Amino acid sequence: MKLKTTHNKSRVGKSVSIYIIMLGFAAGFLLWTVHAVPIGSSPTVTVRNGTYTGVRSSTYNQDFFLGMPYAQQPVGNLRFTVPQSLNASWGDTRDATQYSDICVGYGPDSIWYPQSEACLTLNVIRSSSVNKDSKLPVGVWIHGGGFASGSGSDERYNMSFIVEKSYQIGKPFIAVTLNYRLSAWGFISSSQVSSSGNTNLGLRDQRLALQWVQENIDAFGGDPRKVTIWGESAGAMSVGYHLTAYNGRDDKLFRAGIMQSGGSIAPRAANHTAFQLKYNKLVSKVGCSDVVDSLQCLREVPFETLNTVLNGTDGYSEYNFSPVVDGDLMQNWGSIQLNKHAFVKVPIIAGSNTDEGTAFGPTGINTTEQWYQYLTDGGFNFQTPASVAKRILELYPDDPSQGIPAYLGDQRVPSNGYEWRRTSAFGGDYSMHANRRRQCEAWAETSTPAYCYRFDVRSADVPPLSGVTHFEEVSFVFHNIAGLGYHDGKPFAGVPQSYIDLSSMMTGMWASFIHDLDPNLGAVKAPVYWDSYSKNKPVDLCLDTTSHMEADTWRKDGIDYINSVARAFWR
Repeated sequence: MKLKTTHNKSRVGKSVSIYIIMLGFAAGFLLWTVHAVPIGSSPTVTVRNGTYTGVRSSTYNQDFFLGMPYAQQPVGNLRFTVPQSLNASWGDTRDATQYSDICVGYGPDSIWYPQSEACLTLNVIRSSSVNKDSKLPVGVWIHGGGFASGSGSDERYNMSFIVEKSYQIGKPFIAVTLNYRLSAWGFISSSQVSSSGNTNLGLRDQRLALQWVQENIDAFGGDPRKVTIWGESAGAMSVGYHLTAYNGRDDKLFRAGIMQSGGSIAPRAANHTAFQLKYNKLVSKVGCSDVVDSLQCLREVPFETLNTVLNGTDGYSEYNFSPVVDGDLMQNWGSIQLNKHAFVKVPIIAGSNTDEGTAFGPTGINTTEQWYQYLTDGGFNFQTPASVAKRILELYPDDPSQGIPAYLGDQRVPSNGYEWRRTSAFGGDYSMHANRRRQCEAWAETSTPAYCYRFDVRSADVPPLSGVTHFEEVSFVFHNIAGLGYHDGKPFAGVPQSYIDLSSMMTGMWASFIHDLDPNLGAVKAPVYWDSYSKNKPVDLCLDTTSHMEADTWRKDGIDYINSVARAFWR
């Protein structure tokens, strides 16, 4: 029997030949609405380093400033090095009308766009009516993709729709998307890396981008004092890490955070020792073992050679790395940080999707004995203590009616494993729901506003068996009714009007939160007032076609137990 854990969901599984074809196609293609016919004169802005010219779109009367570097590019001796601030200025006007290459990544979120190491850029999307005196709030999007793939150029994160909606409801904001280093390029880890201080490079890239926003967004008409950081999955985890960075030190980089399916608590927060074997194997593979400084040797390996070794077409190669507790930017496990209230105390939106576990739970488990063995043998990348595993068996019983997706009633799904609904329920709670609940509780403990949600609508491009799985809320938040960037089906194809109304409401709520730190003030067609989470009233908003507030007691016993033994899960 082969057991497999399904990781960060992506619905684009393409062959290498399609990968090559699409890269060639993407190289000459301007993303989302940039291909609209330009009108009038090209917009310009002058930032600290010089002047950029962008492109003006007739479709939404918006300006795009694309592919602007926020750091020196991490090539040569800057590979595998903490990002360095820009150190040059220019007197001419530089072009910002096309996206840069995205950061090198592995997996289906990356295959559609040209990639390179020279990728540390960001994009600004604003209404053409904005000027440098507008002082608008700013939403900075940090993409997901398991820290292994994705980009700020991904069409699914089309900012034109939500920026337009923000104006329609009187809550205008300026949007920013960014690239950060991924996989080994951004998260290489070992004792050698740790001792050099070059840990968590991708997260440090994000912070430098946020610093660039602080220094330059006023030139675009934004207010650096009103920045909201915002992400999904690995992007939401990134937001959570910035909230707890440097033991919760407030560097005044943002005033709020939005976390969609992710947060400050990682399912398993490793330290560098967890990746030492991968590092050793990598340096051996490229001939860097028998040297004094293996990290410097890796910097000198030709890109093509290193990329060939690292490449995993599914995004999860044997050389994949992810954020680590390094005693610096990430000083401790997320659960410990939240327990001691060591986080930046700013308002948040935090939520997860009902059936996250269909993306993160294991398949192929047919008996309780196999499930117990999976837990205790390291199925979730660590060995669950026997006493904890036995309690999990009790809290997540062999009863399909208590599993996910709920619409299946008491049916089993033998093709995924006789115990699949049971193990998926735990997988979703362990990976997402427990982390979200603890995040909201910690904010309530410090009387900091937290607007918490459970998203509960399956879109049209997802098989029924997946239920309301990971990533489902994204098209709704971005009001991407056209399904731009969705290559295997459109999320709103053939759906009832109630789905589109829900998207309008959510888009308005998110824009309102970015603008006012309150999602209620600009909500479109909202049938309910979104109450913040509190110790006396722990509630979340169930987002479906008849959205309503609910007590945050969904699968309470199992989720509370997971949080109570967080240290056993290395989180």
